Amino acid sequence: MGEITVSAQDMDHLLCDPASAYGTPYQQAYAELAASHRGRPTAEIVPLLRAAADRALLGFTDADLAEQAWAISSGAPYELRVRVTR
Repeated sequence: MGEITVSAQDMDHLLCDPASAYGTPYQQAYAELAASHRGRPTAEIVPLLRAAADRALLGFTDADLAEQAWAISSGAPYELRVRVTR
């Protein structure tokens, strides 16, 4: 399980919010990678996740991204604990 802290004003960078004008949130990018990269090597997935996290201005650690990549590759569920700050 990963953890991330996100400010309340930036939640649309992480989660889909139809009321937001923000571009592609990380949740959507992750879901798209999960659909298209199952069974692919984690080393191929990590840079794609890093790029999505960078675009969303989210500070995932290398370990979090590796864990997410493993979940995508294996088809396993991934749980992310989100702490929201003001």
